[in-house]
Amino acid sequence: MNICIFCASSQNIDRKYLDLATEVGTELGRRGHTLVSGGAKVSCMGAVTSAARAAGGRTIGVIPQVLVDIEVADEESDELVVTADIRERKGVMDARSDAFLVLPGGIGTLEELFEIWTARVLGIHDRPLVVLDPWGLYEPLRAMIGHMYDEGFTRPDVFDAISFTSTVEEAFAHLESRPHPVRPSVAELGEAAG
Repeated sequence: MNICIFCASSQNIDRKYLDLATEVGTELGRRGHTLVSGGAKVSCMGAVTSAARAAGGRTIGVIPQVLVDIEVADEESDELVVTADIRERKGVMDARSDAFLVLPGGIGTLEELFEIWTARVLGIHDRPLVVLDPWGLYEPLRAMIGHMYDEGFTRPDVFDAISFTSTVEEAFAHLESRPHPVRPSVAELGEAAG
């Protein structure tokens, strides 16, 4: 499977998050999957890609030119796709992925999570979406979405479209629990958005 991982590129985070990213990358490579990432060599993004490669996994990095220009691109990726901007980056990552795994991260990670989650709730795709949250970073988010549901602002199946997990083993069990879904083509993604 091509598994897209959304995670932090922040530099000032606790070491436990980097260790988690390393554990995830190692497990992904050990299981023979391909990693689709944001293409940077820093923070959790760098840790997950380095670990995946070290464990024998293939890595596809997708990064906008502006980040290449400030020298954070993971030039060791098996395939490095340079895009014009962040929006194109997300479209390429989406089109190249069979499943999505969200690790702890900041507002960029949240933005990626919400786009994929919304598309899943709307039926635009049916690929697994899993959040790995060992320390409860996303608990306030879950509570907020639950409150939005209670107030009628979300669809009844909002939580059916996502799996929240607390261990690496549990996350991969959810990612691998059903036959590999068919990725929509780039053209289909464009039609759905338009």
